[in-house]
Amino acid sequence: MSTYDLSYILNELGEEREHYFNAVAPPIIQTSNFAFKKVEDLHRVFENEFGAYIYSRGLNPTLDILRKKLAALDRAEDCLVFNSGASAIYASVVSNVQSGDHIVSVKKPYSWAQKIFDQTLPRFGVATTYVDGTRIEEFERAILPTTKLIYLESPNTWDFALQDLRAVAELARAEGITTICDNSYCTPLHQQPIGMGIDMVLQSATKYIGGHSDVVAGVLTGRHDMMEKIFNNELMAMGNGISPFNAWLLIRGLRTLPSRLERITKTTHTVIEWLRSQSRVERILFPLDPSFPQYELARRQMSGACGLITIVLRAEKMEEIVTFCESLRHILMAVSWGGHESLVMPRCASIQPSAFDAGNEEHRMVRLYVGLEEAAYLVADMEQAFAAMS
Repeated sequence: MSTYDLSYILNELGEEREHYFNAVAPPIIQTSNFAFKKVEDLHRVFENEFGAYIYSRGLNPTLDILRKKLAALDRAEDCLVFNSGASAIYASVVSNVQSGDHIVSVKKPYSWAQKIFDQTLPRFGVATTYVDGTRIEEFERAILPTTKLIYLESPNTWDFALQDLRAVAELARAEGITTICDNSYCTPLHQQPIGMGIDMVLQSATKYIGGHSDVVAGVLTGRHDMMEKIFNNELMAMGNGISPFNAWLLIRGLRTLPSRLERITKTTHTVIEWLRSQSRVERILFPLDPSFPQYELARRQMSGACGLITIVLRAEKMEEIVTFCESLRHILMAVSWGGHESLVMPRCASIQPSAFDAGNEEHRMVRLYVGLEEAAYLVADMEQAFAAMS
């Protein structure tokens, strides 16, 4: 995407300032309802609610500005925005399966995606097979005559395993299977799966799109007919759209997205270089680091990576990892990423202390998100936390 295209999308696309007093920032159309003077007009809207305003559970003028921008960033025909990333996952998956169908998913997807696959869909006769997404032959072996959907997450958000998106998309097209890719890690600025043949792309807008840790939302992009089908069924039936105010917050977040990613990227590389010298750090996982197992694939299909790093600590006891995380004074311990603040999350927080196994690398993983603070500020904080482990 050229700088010219990006500047136009973020600052002008979808904005008709002459229609709202030439205000530089678009208004928040904070209304639940839209009025009609003629029964004929109301009838026409009932026939096609995806093309008009009737009730803000569906469409809203502020939301439409956001939809146009997000679709353009993904090079997609259309876009839907949901009240969370989990809602976007649920709607995109459920819209493409029915009883008796089969899904192929990468192993260990986002926890709420896995809950859909493991707990919700089996109640309605939909089965899921998990595969090692780093190997195309795993997808080939897993496909059944009833397979309707392939679910991808590239990279994932712990060990950053990637899928060869072009290869999976080609395989799926040949079999008549729909593909969905979670692109939350990269954002459209660093990866565009639709251009590689993927049918639908979703992301948690809570992360980099919002950028200020003050809004929860999810994005789904793809062909117009796919988005219209989901709008008229899953989105409207579940009532999981987004409020006008939150849509406005996301528009605001988009304005600074390139600048934030640029700064975060620069700081991330500085932090990684410092982490290499730390005796307590056994391994660093980052998709665009030359040591990363899928580095060449990352370079081919990602134009950048920023913010999210996983470090494997040298620790014999879980208490050492706990000490490191709890000794941090400025880096917050929390889930998510993509906001202004740096965060840390230990993998051991999701296991029972009695189950901790120092020989299991995953148990010693700590995910670090690098925010907008100065690199030296973050390094100093981690330095004293590492010292506390000794």
